[in-house]
Amino acid sequence: MRKEGTSDLDRRSILAGLGAAAFAASAQQASAQTAKGQPLIGNPVLPIPMGERMRWAIVGLGSFGVGQVIPGFVDANASRMTAFVSGNPDKAKMLGERYGVSRFYGYDNFDDIARDPEIDCVYIVLPVGLHAEYTIRALKAGKHVLCEKPMASTVSECEAMIAAAKAAGRQLGVAYRVHFEPTNIAAKTIIDAGEIGPIRNIRADHGFQADPSWPPHKWRLTKELGGGGSMYDIGIYGLNTSLMMLKGDEPVSVSAVYAYPREDPRFAEVEGGIEWRLMMASGAVVSGSSSYCYAPYQSFQHYMADKGALEMEPATTYYDNRLVRQSGGPPSTVGTGNPITQFAGQIDAFSSAARANKPHRTPGEMGLRDIRLIAAMYRSADRNGEVLAL
Repeated sequence: MRKEGTSDLDRRSILAGLGAAAFAASAQQASAQTAKGQPLIGNPVLPIPMGERMRWAIVGLGSFGVGQVIPGFVDANASRMTAFVSGNPDKAKMLGERYGVSRFYGYDNFDDIARDPEIDCVYIVLPVGLHAEYTIRALKAGKHVLCEKPMASTVSECEAMIAAAKAAGRQLGVAYRVHFEPTNIAAKTIIDAGEIGPIRNIRADHGFQADPSWPPHKWRLTKELGGGGSMYDIGIYGLNTSLMMLKGDEPVSVSAVYAYPREDPRFAEVEGGIEWRLMMASGAVVSGSSSYCYAPYQSFQHYMADKGALEMEPATTYYDNRLVRQSGGPPSTVGTGNPITQFAGQIDAFSSAARANKPHRTPGEMGLRDIRLIAAMYRSADRNGEVLAL
């Protein structure tokens, strides 16, 4: 029976609506019955569960530690921060609240980390002059150590750090992040594959304008904390990165000259610039410069070979590196990954090395090699560029 006041059109509309609703309900039920999930396809890299990751203490919460190292842990897949070591407890606790870290140490009770089972690895992010002391103390506390570059101020300090690692049965690495940076990895892949032929010449220039009024620059201009000058700081990028590309080749001689204004008051304790040159066993030449007098910031690597060349500018920065290939035709830019991944990649690689108790990709011995070369550069510069056999 038709309800009073309801037309045939109204009834059709109601019935159509009911039909649509029924169809939608049926479709939802069918969807719910079939959307049971799919198996994991391929072999994706999955993060290790938080509770199974290697646990790290960060020693030093300066601008580099806060701006680069800590964010690297946020992106890491096999590592997590469990402790902060700082001379500023308020800053440490503030950062702890932000990143979920609840264990705090100062430099006065640093050795207490030996009794902390929630620390497996220690990352030393202190000024160069403090690297040896805190690395050795952390190793004696039974922790694996990744130390920022340069490894230390002197050859003897590096040797003592390596000896402490061996005595403790722990791994010691130097934080040469460029070995984990996608643009530099791409360059090394091209070079190792012989695509541009044997390397004949490498040019590396790195520097910036040092500002003594800015705290991160101020300590670099003091001998005690900075290590000795620009080569210990920005210049080590050019040296280490160049040697990274020359697989199996070794330097046989070195020479260098100072290149900075001697009357500049910034350089009362450390040199402000150096021009250096290495002769390699293969006959290749590696030359470069390091300076606290360059503006703007310079980060340049040029690899010249007998079938082509690679140019990188910027070459070793945190955020924006560029690789251009030259092979006779128009230059072509080589696309690579995000440079930011270098920090997480480096941290996770060390976590893997520590877990297996096997050497890291950039071990203490590499850091010692570079400090030996830098020390030889300064000896040569003190002798007006004398060529020194290695």
